[in-house]
Amino acid sequence: MQVTRRWVALSGAAALVAGCSGGSGGSAVQIEEPALRPQPNPRYDAWVESFYNRATSRGITRATLDAGFRNAGYLPGVVERDRNQTEFSRSLEDYLAIVASPEKVAAGRSNYQSRSKLLSEIENRYGVPANVVTAVWGMESNYGARRGNIPVISATSTLAYDGRRGEFFEKQLISALKIIQRGDVPASRLVGSWAGAMGHTQFIPTTFEAYAVDFRGDGRRDIWSDDPTDGLASAAAYLAKSGWKRGHLWGLEVRIPSGFNTSVAGRGNRRSVASWTSIGVQNAKGGRIPDFGSAALLLPSGASGPAFLVFRNFDAILRYNNSTNYGIGVGYLSDRIAGAGPLAARFPPDKYGLTIRDRQEIQSRLTAKGFDTGGSDGVIGPKTEAAISAYQSQAGLAVTGRPSAALLTSLR
Repeated sequence: MQVTRRWVALSGAAALVAGCSGGSGGSAVQIEEPALRPQPNPRYDAWVESFYNRATSRGITRATLDAGFRNAGYLPGVVERDRNQTEFSRSLEDYLAIVASPEKVAAGRSNYQSRSKLLSEIENRYGVPANVVTAVWGMESNYGARRGNIPVISATSTLAYDGRRGEFFEKQLISALKIIQRGDVPASRLVGSWAGAMGHTQFIPTTFEAYAVDFRGDGRRDIWSDDPTDGLASAAAYLAKSGWKRGHLWGLEVRIPSGFNTSVAGRGNRRSVASWTSIGVQNAKGGRIPDFGSAALLLPSGASGPAFLVFRNFDAILRYNNSTNYGIGVGYLSDRIAGAGPLAARFPPDKYGLTIRDRQEIQSRLTAKGFDTGGSDGVIGPKTEAAISAYQSQAGLAVTGRPSAALLTSLR
């Protein structure tokens, strides 16, 4: 069987990679970076031809395959991203400075208020609080601003052909084609991140198939359009089916006593609230700790940093992303969106002996001297490191690219 596709420049809204902003409207998508445009690859073409047989045996029609692959093709940039993912662990302090920045909190509160009617409907149906759904939306796509616009058929077929995680991505490709076949979205609008995460809530195709909902009953589960209704409802449905308990909290910030035995902390050590309070754990904001069943104590920054008591709903959040930072990020952002203040406890100094305020001052002073750090959130990333190096070179200092108390003194 001969499989044919047109190798054409795609037209429409411009955007690039996973997590980048850009709408999903229009008849097609423009990929500006050459490595993210379809490139001729005879071996990929042969793989697609063999895939057609496997897909039809899974119930995908020839018409769906032809529609899905009409403008699809091999994307070398997707393979590059898959093979060069940077593995790093960011401190919770840095993570929250990014995902729950003042700007992110303000945008969340604005969306929470402006879409209160919709969010209340979703909460009533699925039992997941409106502020939690809004926080997931903020974490996943910056409230819809970063939905991604790489064609999902091209991305998942490229990664399935590449083979590093071939079985996983072939499953995603089959599910993506089923989405087209069901009529949820036409092939031209089936777009997402380089790895196939899609829409307002960044569902991968298999998760979409299993959990996405048609909230208004119009016959389509549309998480791609500017209207976030189905995306937000799908996130709530996913959390509900992942074990979210209606009326329960995700967790809360607590305070531990001096000399506390930190060996009892960790997600695997669950106790009753009464047991935790009996050994000195207290609500950081005052009052009693609410009892929503067994809870785990998390000390992500050690005994001297913020502490959290988390309930079963925290585990439901982790079904989205099995990272403690992510779970706390969603919970904390949801609390801030609902009107809560910042954490009561401060984080300890970093490995350079600096607080976040020190790091923010370094960034603001560097920027004032003409060395752009890209902002002053206190997170030391590549741009800040480059600015530090440039300043150190100009000032005749040892060029390390690292922040320090001495650097801060020099900048003052």
